[in-house]
Amino acid sequence: MTKLMLVEDDERLSSLIAEYLAANEFDVHVVARGDEALACFHAFMPDVVVLDLMLPGLPGNEVCRQLRAVSQVPVLVLTARDDSYDQVALLEYGADDFVNKPVQPRVLLARLRALLRRAAPPAAPAAPRTDILSFGALEIILTDRVVHWHGKPMALSNTEYKLMLVLAESAGTVLSRDTLLKKMRGIEFDGLDRSIDNSISKLRKKFDDHDGERIKTVWGEGYLFSPSAWG
Repeated sequence: MTKLMLVEDDERLSSLIAEYLAANEFDVHVVARGDEALACFHAFMPDVVVLDLMLPGLPGNEVCRQLRAVSQVPVLVLTARDDSYDQVALLEYGADDFVNKPVQPRVLLARLRALLRRAAPPAAPAAPRTDILSFGALEIILTDRVVHWHGKPMALSNTEYKLMLVLAESAGTVLSRDTLLKKMRGIEFDGLDRSIDNSISKLRKKFDDHDGERIKTVWGEGYLFSPSAWG
């Protein structure tokens, strides 16, 4: 719940506001005197302050000045004054917004929510997933050993998946048949094993790579996974 400190000496009004805001997921702490506000602020540590101007002990504008000296917590002032000069003075004292009396609870709630949205720190960007290799419409999800193509899972044999993974992990680099076999099986290419070529051919058919643009043949060297061809 959002913690709110209400500094208001009118018991009837403070009860009305506190009851309404409590029903809308605010934890409300009421302070009736201006000269007690700062100590209560440090004890309660609210997320937002609603502050009346006419208070016993210390006027609201001085309370606002003291609060702003120690915190940037949003402060919304309740005022019976319609004079634009007084409203500008409130903002200069450090208030973030004001609501005129008589207070309409729904208006007060909307203003508070807007203040809290503005005061909220920007959301941290989501950390990139390290278990996915992504190339355009192609995704290789390492933890699930699944390959998605245009959002749909592909039916690949174990050999085809391993070959796809080895190629994708070295995207943009030519890999010889010897290198591919060593990475996949730990054996060397003897010049006769055609399993790599056969698996490449099957992968090309499954990924509509009829012209060999996605998995390129580099004659005399091997195969190259093109990272930009999977749009």
